[in-house]
Amino acid sequence: MKLKIKNGRLIDPANNIDRNTDLFIADGRVVAIGNAPEGFADSGAMGVIDAGGCVVCPGLVDLSARLREPGYEYKATLESEMAAAAEGGVTSLACPPDTDPPLDEPGLVEMLKHRARLPEFAKVYPVGALTVKLDGKHITEMAELAEAGCVAFSQATVPVLDTQVMLRAMQYAATFDYPVWLSAQDPYLARNGVAHDGEVAARLGLTGIPVAAETTALGTLLLLAQETGVRLHITRISSSAGLDMVRIAREQGISVTCDVAATHLHLSDHDIGFFNPHARLNPPLRSLRDRDALRTGLANGVVDALCSDHTPVDDDGKQMPFDEAEAGATGLELLLPLALKWGNEMKLPLLDTLAKVTSIPARLLGIDGGNLAVGAPADVCIFDPEAEFRVSRENLRSQGKNTPFLGHMLGGRVRYTLIDGVLAHDGSWA
Repeated sequence: MKLKIKNGRLIDPANNIDRNTDLFIADGRVVAIGNAPEGFADSGAMGVIDAGGCVVCPGLVDLSARLREPGYEYKATLESEMAAAAEGGVTSLACPPDTDPPLDEPGLVEMLKHRARLPEFAKVYPVGALTVKLDGKHITEMAELAEAGCVAFSQATVPVLDTQVMLRAMQYAATFDYPVWLSAQDPYLARNGVAHDGEVAARLGLTGIPVAAETTALGTLLLLAQETGVRLHITRISSSAGLDMVRIAREQGISVTCDVAATHLHLSDHDIGFFNPHARLNPPLRSLRDRDALRTGLANGVVDALCSDHTPVDDDGKQMPFDEAEAGATGLELLLPLALKWGNEMKLPLLDTLAKVTSIPARLLGIDGGNLAVGAPADVCIFDPEAEFRVSRENLRSQGKNTPFLGHMLGGRVRYTLIDGVLAHDGSWA
């Protein structure tokens, strides 16, 4: 099947393209930009998408999306979350290893990839468990997991208390140049905490998680990364102090990157309001100062990429008192609108904004995606930057309806999503 996407504003950050032009697709790949290749219209069926008034960009690449399979199908299913990904223009995503059982064996990784191989499904890149059962005691067979399809290794949000185990795991990963993705939160400083340790938590009587929980853990991880030479990626950084540590570490030659969750670019601990359980997140929403530092850090490159931190939770897990509610927010469908909102407020060129959710996360994953160069996979997102919608339970395709943005008006409606040239979402009627 051949496809012509016409009249759109083509933005490809990886190749510094931002102009009104046509895009041509055949056999699941980009075959031309601007003018059709010779003989394109002469043979085979050809479809046409009129992208007038829309932006045509690479499909979004999400560095953290929990699909809840295997083990948590009562919270979400692969089918529901893949529908959400297509609705949000996400064509590639990394899945953390904290499933049940965790992704610590090649068979589990292969099963997940097999389940996710339908043409209209986003491409799933499993992140393997760093330790067996995420217990922090025994290192997994990373080479076997990598062969099965894992692109990196992580503990999700589960800490490794034994620093010698962490050292050995990083040495193993560095030997084979496997990236290690870790969250920075000291479990003892964060113990029983549910909100940022500040005035809001004190007023509401909530147990706080201090910024020191992040910086203490981060300091250890950075020193071990310096010792081993591993490629370290810090997931969902949350504080201004943490950003300063990452910046200094890079200046010292440590190989470290980081991402931030979209929620933390727009919200702070003040958005807990009157104990809104949808604002119960991990890491917690921090102060306004931290939020503003994250926004600036993403703009100037200290923070490399933006992710959804998609964590669907069922109603039973959210409709509880704040300190008992399960942490997490659904985000696949909101990644693009929240990225656009941030970029507009920071007065950034759309090219730079989209790089944070396309080409840069693709580079961090090490995948052939996130760009629209000739020969690249035809993973495409077509969205109307002017179309607004109200976030509601009814218009979220994810099985998880848990987001602090319920009721908010956001701009940037996805009209079409293509994965390897296959139409996965057609919202042109909306």
